[in-house]
Amino acid sequence: MSRVLVIGCGGVASVAISKCCQVSEVFTELCIASRTKEKCDALAEKLREKTSTKITTAQVDADQVQQVIDLINDYKPDLVMNIALPYQDLTIMDACLACGVNYMDTANYEPEDTDDPEWRAIYEKRCEEKGFSAYFDYSWQWAYREKFEKAGLTALLGCGFDPGVTQAYCAYAAKHEFDEIKTIDILDCNGGDHGYPFATNFNPEVNLREVSAPGSYWEDGHWVEIPAMSIKREYDFDQVGEKDMYLLHHEEIESLAENIPGVKRIRFFMTFGQSYLTHMKCLENVGMLSTTPVLFEGHEIVPIKFLKALLPDPASLGPRTKGKTNIGCIFTGKKDGKDKTWYIYNVCDHEECFREVGSQAISYTTGVPAMCGALMLLTGKWDKKGVHTVEEFDPDPFLDALDRYGLPRSICETPALVE
Repeated sequence: MSRVLVIGCGGVASVAISKCCQVSEVFTELCIASRTKEKCDALAEKLREKTSTKITTAQVDADQVQQVIDLINDYKPDLVMNIALPYQDLTIMDACLACGVNYMDTANYEPEDTDDPEWRAIYEKRCEEKGFSAYFDYSWQWAYREKFEKAGLTALLGCGFDPGVTQAYCAYAAKHEFDEIKTIDILDCNGGDHGYPFATNFNPEVNLREVSAPGSYWEDGHWVEIPAMSIKREYDFDQVGEKDMYLLHHEEIESLAENIPGVKRIRFFMTFGQSYLTHMKCLENVGMLSTTPVLFEGHEIVPIKFLKALLPDPASLGPRTKGKTNIGCIFTGKKDGKDKTWYIYNVCDHEECFREVGSQAISYTTGVPAMCGALMLLTGKWDKKGVHTVEEFDPDPFLDALDRYGLPRSICETPALVE
């Protein structure tokens, strides 16, 4: 039925590709492309006996627009799934525009070099205008809206869990559960234990930059920024238990503030153990989270890239990780003139994920929504030209697909609220 090009072959991409191969009637042909073709070949070999999807592989440097263009023109896909690094979002979007093919990703653009003077000038202007200082935001990709619309193409942004499923939860709440949404609290809890003193559950560069940045939330029509990890709450998560969680800046807040009419406040919280925070603070204090190159014994190195090379590969955590994740959204608002609270969430078991696809639940909860988002585009259930985030589409078929393919929703009508 369709031919799909997947760029990326890390932990999340491996899950997404494995799940695509479970829906061979839609994903009839798949090309896995990465800078390291050997990884693609190994995954393809592992999956070929389990699927009727025709799998091929290719080598590509997604930093190079022309290489991506050449690959797209050669393979002629119906959709490009970008599950590489967020640094590469814009080059792959440019290639999709040049070739006339639809695009999707799992995380919004951020630059690899935050010291680039041209980027820095635009970034500092945005900080002043919008009021938050995170390196990642939607403005770079939203600038492609008119280009994709005029080309008759769709770009689906941030179709992982958070961002992604959390936005679908918001769209579902607005469509079915509320006449007016007043507040949204997005809670991301990882109750898993991988046994290492310190490791990150997804790309260390992206993860550590995200959590060490100042936090921010949306309230009464503007951003409120706070020092990193300065707002802490405790919450008792279903099937996980009581955990400490901290307010972070997260990209879906930016799009939800635009697309959920009348919302008064949106916050994002993520759980962290004290050991993780202590290690991260120590690394930050000695400069290991820096993206600025330093000269070491005649060689220029980027500290956070060096740290990434030392830390365990997130894709290797699957066999070691036990416990569960719980990710969802708590809403307050009104329905039929009455005050209402409502909580929708998913609980995912690390060990069950590993048994199914050889991955821990962090990669699973991002990879499954990526497949389901691609499914929506390829089957025409989502067909809106331009550049869009998940909450701009009908949530019903997407959430039904998640229920079917491994991330079923749970509902609580009387949740405990976050202070």
